[in-house]
Amino acid sequence: MKNQNSTIGLISDTHGLLRNSAKKALQGVDLIIHAGDVDTADVLKELEKIAPVSAVRGNMDVLTLAGALPKTDLIEFEGIFIYAIHDIHKMDLDPGAAGISVVVFGHSHQPVIYKKDSVIFINPGSAGPKRFKLPISLGLLKINDGNIIPEIVELAD
Repeated sequence: MKNQNSTIGLISDTHGLLRNSAKKALQGVDLIIHAGDVDTADVLKELEKIAPVSAVRGNMDVLTLAGALPKTDLIEFEGIFIYAIHDIHKMDLDPGAAGISVVVFGHSHQPVIYKKDSVIFINPGSAGPKRFKLPISLGLLKINDGNIIPEIVELAD
């Protein structure tokens, strides 16, 4: 039986830093998707203490986690298909035609949510070291009775 209410945590561009505020914001999620630039396996180990983790390789993961992480991942969660990729500009499929409901990506460090052809696109932003004037953030996907509600959560420094 499907859960009536579930939450997926979305995180990206941690660059080796997993803040306490990020761990706190992810408490209680059913799954965590890391959209790349993890940098260290310690980040994934810490996240796995919170919930199961699916992670993709970012451009900065070439040396440390290159062999361990796929470039993309297709995650099925409660009948919803979620596609994870680090750099949205390298996506080589039509998510709508492939039956994908959500595309999770990172790379730009800029949090954004938009919808295109009934597909939700979400970049949770960067939860790692502060960069320029961009916020420190992560994302949540709330799934209520099959409805997908994306959200950006800004984190404390």
